[in-house]
Amino acid sequence: MKETIRYSEAYKMEVVRAIEEGAVGSITQARAKYGIGGATTVGRWVREYGKNHLIGKVIRVETADEKSELKKLKQRVKVLEKTLCDSTIDLAIERAYIDILAEKAGVEDLSAFKKKADEQRLKGR
Repeated sequence: MKETIRYSEAYKMEVVRAIEEGAVGSITQARAKYGIGGATTVGRWVREYGKNHLIGKVIRVETADEKSELKKLKQRVKVLEKTLCDSTIDLAIERAYIDILAEKAGVEDLSAFKKKADEQRLKGR
């Protein structure tokens, strides 16, 4: 049965640092120099602990005030979205009500009726 060897974080970081600084030429040479048996072990350490493990990742540092403001802004967006939704529903109901009233009043061309009503309202000012 193969014995499992556990390496400390400091040891792993030392091996990775040696690779990054050029003290050893490659991962294979690092494995040989430090006596590490696993074929993918050092490569995994380089991805996990090396400087290049941050490439392609976005790191965002936020202060407590920024987090608080972000939370407030998200809540504000929710309120505005709900208000917009309610207004849209109200407008749809109002338009349907106007259509029903126009039908009952015998108005066939509602847009022409609205235009004529606007003109009369503007003349009355």
